[in-house]
Amino acid sequence: MKKEQVVHCQFSVWYPIFKKHTIKSVILPLPHNVIDYLLDDGTLVVSGSDHNSQQTHTNNSDSDAEEDIQWSDDETTTTVTAPEFPEFTSKVQEAINTLGGRVFPKLNWSAPQDANWIALNSSLQCHSLSDIFLLFKSSDFITHDLTQPFDVCSDRDSADPVINYELVLRKWSELIPGGEFRCFVKENKLIAISQRDYTQYYQHVLKQEEQLCHAIQDFFSEHIQYNFLDEDFVFDVYRDSQGRVWLIDVNPFGEVTDSLLFSWEELRCGGGISLQQEGPAFRCTTSEVTVQPSPCLSFRIPRDFVDLSTGEDAYKLIDFLKLKKNQQQQEEEEEAVAPQ
Repeated sequence: MKKEQVVHCQFSVWYPIFKKHTIKSVILPLPHNVIDYLLDDGTLVVSGSDHNSQQTHTNNSDSDAEEDIQWSDDETTTTVTAPEFPEFTSKVQEAINTLGGRVFPKLNWSAPQDANWIALNSSLQCHSLSDIFLLFKSSDFITHDLTQPFDVCSDRDSADPVINYELVLRKWSELIPGGEFRCFVKENKLIAISQRDYTQYYQHVLKQEEQLCHAIQDFFSEHIQYNFLDEDFVFDVYRDSQGRVWLIDVNPFGEVTDSLLFSWEELRCGGGISLQQEGPAFRCTTSEVTVQPSPCLSFRIPRDFVDLSTGEDAYKLIDFLKLKKNQQQQEEEEEAVAPQ
């Protein structure tokens, strides 16, 4: 996998090509000061909301029981102000409203799938920039996009291409995990299809294997094959209840992309997967006995809590609790003004 292939898999590169066959989305340039904020490893504060942006840590006792947290005998107060991005916030909210008020956020390549633990509803559904920032600042996947997108490329010693980072907002869609599949393309031939959510057993997937393969193969032949910039790549699809297949994402053909129920060795070298066979190899979880825990579970202990447990930064927990409190207050306010 070369750097050029990674560049070709940026959302803004493939979306215009396959716009008719994927979810409606808006792409916004990511300002440099926003990138700096996302990479700031300081206290966990979130800007871009209507709530007070000042987070105050008080070591003295307070009349409010929720603020009565004493961490030391040092009677000092530290105020951290979250940066504000008025112009960017306005553009993001306008885009969110255009897409129906609910969006799925991602950067050039990745979505913060490893950070859904921090959302109150354990969902990546976002209504505002503050929701997006909270997910992005908690995600290792997002940090990887911003800092080392070419770290596993075979030509990593060459100069890195210039990347213009972007915020991608996708119209929120309720996708059933059992309808998602990852497809592997080598030399412009669809060689393998894997159940996307391989940690679960879906009876209908096993029963409809032949039908699913034909539907995905037809979609690939009609809309994807020879239209992408590389001959080796990976793409994700969703087959809805009406049988229509939608393109969800495009990824590089290499270790940076999860090979799911296949191995990269067999995808590259054969291993039972032949480019001459009539159709792609298909794999799914075949019984409940083989169900596995989600691979994202390892990301559910936030680094901030690790810092807390080692005594490195006790204030991070206060910030986190206040963010949760603000989110809850915002939801209560929205419910109060909602029409009956």
